[in-house]
Amino acid sequence: MPQATETDRTRAQLSRLIGQAASGDRQAFQDIYNLTSAKLFGVCLRILNDRQAAEDALQDAYVKIWRNAGRFDAKRASPITWLATIARNTAIDRKRSGGNRTMVSDDVIKEMASDEPSVLENLEAQEDTKVLNKCLDSLEARQRNVIRTAFFEGHSYNELAQKLNKPLGTVKSWVRRGLKRLKDCMDYG
Repeated sequence: MPQATETDRTRAQLSRLIGQAASGDRQAFQDIYNLTSAKLFGVCLRILNDRQAAEDALQDAYVKIWRNAGRFDAKRASPITWLATIARNTAIDRKRSGGNRTMVSDDVIKEMASDEPSVLENLEAQEDTKVLNKCLDSLEARQRNVIRTAFFEGHSYNELAQKLNKPLGTVKSWVRRGLKRLKDCMDYG
């Protein structure tokens, strides 16, 4: 039987912690934050381009993670992908709303730890990045470009269609087909 890699152990640890958080374990939630906050902050910051807005979005994202931990399914996504998707969607929602969101009480997320990335987080991020870049590079150029623009810069389909001067349906179909190919590649990456 093959030996588990560091990435496999990190994924297993995060999956276990999310399961414990779903049961109301605050220490497990704190551990999730310690392991992932730097990466998720980077996701928010890349989309919002404003430190304060990114910090606010990150706080909102962790509230969503706490409330939805029971919905995580390790068979459908890696834990860091699930967490990053929540952070990304929260940041995009904030960007689209102009940042006018109600602040969550500091009591909801008490004294979250340092912004310094952990060794585990760095290893998983490096592995995920390698696989993602390899899979993105395997896509057609137009699919790769619209996916990067939509997901890494937070543009909507309408914004992409306007930017590329293409019909909305065309852009949606490029993204849909590209994401299917990307998912297939990442599943076997």
